[in-house]
Amino acid sequence: MDRWIADTDPGVKFPAWTRGNAADVFPDPASPFFATTYLRTALGKGLVDAYSTIGVFDWDEVENPIDPTMFGVFGGYIYNPLSYTRLFGARMPGASPEAIDKAFFDERDEVPAYHAEPWHESARHAEKLGATAGWVLTTESYPQIEADKVMADTARATRPDFSTLDNFELMNRARSMVPLLRQAMMTGMISSTLSSIGTGVVGAITEALGDPSMSVRLLAGIEADSAEPPRAIWRLSRLVRASKEIGAEFDRGVVGLTERLRASSSADTKGFVAALDDFLFHYGSRGPAEWDVIALSWEARPDVALATVDRMRLMSDADDPAARRAEAVAERDRVLADVRAKLAGDAETLGTFEAGMRASTLFLSARERYKANCIKLVGEIREPMREIARRMVAQGLLGEIEHIFMLMADEVDEFGIHPERYTKKLAERHAAYRTLFDVEPPFAVDGKVAPISQWKKRTAAQVDVAKSGDVLKGVAASSGVATGTARVILDPAQLDDFEPGDVLIAPQTDPSWAPLFLAASAVVVNVGAVGSHAMIASRELGIPCVPSVENATARIPSGVTVTVDGNAGTVTIH
Repeated sequence: MDRWIADTDPGVKFPAWTRGNAADVFPDPASPFFATTYLRTALGKGLVDAYSTIGVFDWDEVENPIDPTMFGVFGGYIYNPLSYTRLFGARMPGASPEAIDKAFFDERDEVPAYHAEPWHESARHAEKLGATAGWVLTTESYPQIEADKVMADTARATRPDFSTLDNFELMNRARSMVPLLRQAMMTGMISSTLSSIGTGVVGAITEALGDPSMSVRLLAGIEADSAEPPRAIWRLSRLVRASKEIGAEFDRGVVGLTERLRASSSADTKGFVAALDDFLFHYGSRGPAEWDVIALSWEARPDVALATVDRMRLMSDADDPAARRAEAVAERDRVLADVRAKLAGDAETLGTFEAGMRASTLFLSARERYKANCIKLVGEIREPMREIARRMVAQGLLGEIEHIFMLMADEVDEFGIHPERYTKKLAERHAAYRTLFDVEPPFAVDGKVAPISQWKKRTAAQVDVAKSGDVLKGVAASSGVATGTARVILDPAQLDDFEPGDVLIAPQTDPSWAPLFLAASAVVVNVGAVGSHAMIASRELGIPCVPSVENATARIPSGVTVTVDGNAGTVTIH
């Protein structure tokens, strides 16, 4: 296979794309349904809306304005728009494409160099972006992100009883979420893009003061929606730990646990099930690879969430994550007081620093909230489509529920009328889709893409295993130093070997991994820039984190002792 059916063309005007900050957000690989429907019509156009609004470009400047490709799909894998994001750096006063690369994406040798074009410079856009930056550094609120939360929460709260809807009504329910998702994405891309302004100000000032690590510590403890599910899972774990009856069910294993709990007549278990249902109502749309409807969310597979509860119940009440967060907040406040003291004689710089701190807190928090808003809406696309699929599997029209997500956007209408025409086609397509998991996508694309048949096989990748004394370098992301046993976890549902206090070594993390952060003493991930989920969640929960340690899951053996220094961005093998 040289090209996947959902692949896009790299383009000419904006040819550079990267897996940086995409590999830790989007699924590997993307289902055709996701790639050709709401990725383009909601997420992609929401990004154009955002960039046009803040002044990066005019709508008609994008490549193919009628149907713009804002997220590349190559070999089924999703790529971030490096060229478009660099244009933001080129046109923003005081910024640069290189600075934007550092703020948002992993720094890798494979990333193509920026090539300036005369049209990249634009006084008109620079003026608008300057005004945007002025707003970022002076505003104390971002009400649109709160309005979007109400919108997403309302969509979930008003979900109809699927048993009362026919297949067309279910499909229309899913479709009705797309414009809401576009709105949430627009707000999110504004907050995500502008989050670099405040953090850039704080970083520049702390570097000028001679200690760049202060910027990492200053951004600890920011309220992040992605930290809410871990806290809820912690509360569930306390219910398990307090009840011998519930604990006995967990002792029997996670497989089938949901059904056993629901069948129990004990008062403790009924109380736990009620708490679990409340958890699934609020956070059930979350899970591994959660942006893609093909992914099994916690709602679709509660045992995945319960597997994390199973690990959490081993922790004592003294390990309450609130205590670790309090320590991180106390350190932040100490550093904050120190910086203020050092700048006391320079009113202008102190004022700039305070504005940068305020903007960092507001927009980094908004960046996490937009993701929660979007994923809740994705859940309202996923569940009606899964209900249609369940019915068609029962009728023999689909081989598996996941086959419905092999549909391309232009096939959905015909499928609704003649599903029998797609039974074999979708099964064959699903088999081909599974082969995409076996290849290693290039980290960056610049104008052309090698045929998939030439990509490296994941099993063929050879890396040197780290040995005692080696120091692996990543990015300083969340402050603190921790020593513990390294545990390589490739799937957040497979946790049999993970013990409280272990150092989590993961390929990347999304919010479905965040509950593991409660048990981990530190987190190390293969990919992820300074604004990645692993960084945000670690800071919020008060544990050291070093992202962008290339091939960490292959180089660091499970069971070795490691020291993670989140201030220096290093992992030392003992």
